[in-house]
Amino acid sequence: MAARPRVVVAGGGLLGCALADELTERGWTDVTVLGSGEAAGHPGLVFRTDADRTLTEFAKYTAAKYGGLDGPWCFNPVGSLDLATTPERLADLERRHGWATSWGVRGFLRTPRECADLHPLLDETRLLGGFHVPGDGLLHARRAAEAQARRAKARGARFSAEEVVAVERAGGRVTGVVTASGRLRADVVVSCDGFGEPEPPRLPHRYARTSPLPELAGRNDEHVQAGLPVLRDLGTGLYAREHVDRLGIGAADRDAAAELLPALRAAALESTTTILLPGTPDGMPVLGEQPDLDGFWVAKAVRAEHSAGAARELARWLVDGQPSLALHGCDLARFALPARFTAEPVRTSPFHERQIALGAHFGPAEGWARPERYADAEAEALATRERAAMFDLTPVPRLAVTGPGALPFLQAMTTGDLAKAPGTATETLLLGEDGGVRGCLTVARLGEGRFHVGAGGRLDFAWLRRHLPGDGTVQIHETTPGTCCVGVWGPSSGDLLPELSTTDFSAEETHLGEVPVVALRLSTVGEPGWELHTTADLGRALWDTLRERGVAVAGHQAFTSLRLEAGTRTPGVDFTTEHDPYETGLGALVRPDKGYFAGRDALLGRSEATAKQRLIRLTTGKVLLGKEPVYVDGRAAGYVTSAGYGYTVGQALANAWLPVEYSRPGTPVEVEYFGERVPGSVA
Repeated sequence: MAARPRVVVAGGGLLGCALADELTERGWTDVTVLGSGEAAGHPGLVFRTDADRTLTEFAKYTAAKYGGLDGPWCFNPVGSLDLATTPERLADLERRHGWATSWGVRGFLRTPRECADLHPLLDETRLLGGFHVPGDGLLHARRAAEAQARRAKARGARFSAEEVVAVERAGGRVTGVVTASGRLRADVVVSCDGFGEPEPPRLPHRYARTSPLPELAGRNDEHVQAGLPVLRDLGTGLYAREHVDRLGIGAADRDAAAELLPALRAAALESTTTILLPGTPDGMPVLGEQPDLDGFWVAKAVRAEHSAGAARELARWLVDGQPSLALHGCDLARFALPARFTAEPVRTSPFHERQIALGAHFGPAEGWARPERYADAEAEALATRERAAMFDLTPVPRLAVTGPGALPFLQAMTTGDLAKAPGTATETLLLGEDGGVRGCLTVARLGEGRFHVGAGGRLDFAWLRRHLPGDGTVQIHETTPGTCCVGVWGPSSGDLLPELSTTDFSAEETHLGEVPVVALRLSTVGEPGWELHTTADLGRALWDTLRERGVAVAGHQAFTSLRLEAGTRTPGVDFTTEHDPYETGLGALVRPDKGYFAGRDALLGRSEATAKQRLIRLTTGKVLLGKEPVYVDGRAAGYVTSAGYGYTVGQALANAWLPVEYSRPGTPVEVEYFGERVPGSVA
């Protein structure tokens, strides 16, 4: 690709203009934006706090950037006020306050009286409380788009209302786009509108403006438009903002809205607009490069309040080769193709009927139906610690990496030394060039040019595929659909499966009874055992063999508990690309003396001694949910990543990020849990 590639952005709305601004600011000035501008009627509400840290960072940057654009205001920081009319909703707001504290957003829990003082149209007798964030507010999408387009044009970007009707390709990559007036060459095409696959569903929302309200007369003018906080009640579906002397409201139940805002009873609805908001099963945007077409990128399901933040990270990704924020939750590659844009499991393992017969309760995992528990998760965890149990690991993605170049390729892509004899398994890391941890892999060398690779998710495999050498010496094939896997762990596992090797980190192709298996001697739950892999057609035979030998069954809830007890960290949950191996406690998986690997240069000079923060384990007085703020000496110092109850140790456990000075065992902490400070300590 050229040093300054030709970029076409399909979509001239807010996101497309933001991306053009961010790209040209970074020196990619050969940018053409095609398509119509921002549709009118968007309510423009900005609530920065989200359960997801990345979305919160998107919104924080969007508000800050749009607040500083030239011209008429593009962001008005009137603040936001989330409302609670039920005890359940009040608990939700207490948790939201915890998220805000964890992610660095200043917010306050308010009494009903304080809510009415902040927004006089509210009936405080209907409220139990609220969550007030002063830095939230309103964005003017059209103005923000125009202001960013002006900046991009000044640097050389071009804009046209013509729509993209086709993408041209050759040799597996983008070469240009076609419009009604002709062809435009391009090295990179970014779809920010409805053009191109995938296209997330759009959900309709009705937004109405009232007639003038006497209560708002004289409060605002046409320039300022609003001065009161924007309102939201997720319990009733209400959101509201001022439009000079009118209210703009979205409400599933207008009567319920009028209970909270009595001024609505006498108001007429002068206009009603249906707004289509993008939606995905996990509520996250879709960003990234198409896996089967190099140079074709998508930026979809991005809400207006995240537009500038998403555009900045996408620009960093394009220009620098990787984003700065952790985008694993936004990456297009997170969706398995059969399950794309559906939250319902669409695949079942070969053990599914056996699991149903044992009373399994299922949940979704990577598009698969995975047993969460059978009868009792605590009993299943105890069975693992005391005897042996098996866990269905079929949803965990698996790859076969083969060819004469397989070893050099994996050596260059991962931190561990894989140049070992066939029959060995190695835990290793994928890093970005900045040294951030992208994922954890288990690589088993089965032959001279034959490797089995297990990963934490689909993003790891997408990363490997993107870096395949072009000389054909390495082939990657996903084996997940045609294979299955169980983890068999526990102190009795060796007695029950005596024909398998008990050498740690061994990888053998053998038989269990009559079933051919690949047996990897490793564990993530703190008990000895194996991952057992076989073909899907022999899955039931493997299951039946294990059951006949007295192996118990256990679900994912027991697995999570045992994982926390063992101190096993989960990529994408406990750590992300924003953390390096030494901060996460995984420095032992890095072998800098083996030669080059991606991220090696960035780690030079780093060690556990230089880490400024650490991923540590806490014991806490209550079972937490994750993402709660952690306080030391009365000040917010870090946040929880994952949490649960250790059934076999009888203790609530959590993983959390803290500055290194607070990471010593025994350090007392407090965790904000639904508004309560829960005592705990560093384990």
